[in-house]
Amino acid sequence: MRGIHHVAIICADYQRSRRFYSETLGFPVLNEAFREERGSWKCDLDAGNARLELFSFPAPPPRPNRPEACGLRHLAFVVADLDEEIARLTGLGIAIEPVRTDPYTGRRFTFFADPDGLPLELYEADPAEADGQRWEAGGAL
Repeated sequence: MRGIHHVAIICADYQRSRRFYSETLGFPVLNEAFREERGSWKCDLDAGNARLELFSFPAPPPRPNRPEACGLRHLAFVVADLDEEIARLTGLGIAIEPVRTDPYTGRRFTFFADPDGLPLELYEADPAEADGQRWEAGGAL
């Protein structure tokens, strides 16, 4: 295995989520298609070293809302300047949790939610990460 290719997200309101991820968070749209046979939209977004895939499906069940439910816990995005990104998102009316510091890496991070309540994290990069290098568990790959 060589890395993460994409993360797929099923949206309750496709257009709302598309605007959130492409306009609010700033991930460029790479491709978008309506899949007639499924009655479903699919949008590929460029998230740097991976892609985000947004899907619409008729009447998807809600996501379990327990902090430690089994499955994907959250999706984290690396940012060069945490304070700057927090100011930008709060300026757009997005609620951000208080900033915390990872006791193992010393890096600062915070959480917010997408339009469907999916927990998203902002993780402040160290200088090497901010320059676009790939990292794993605090060390370079």
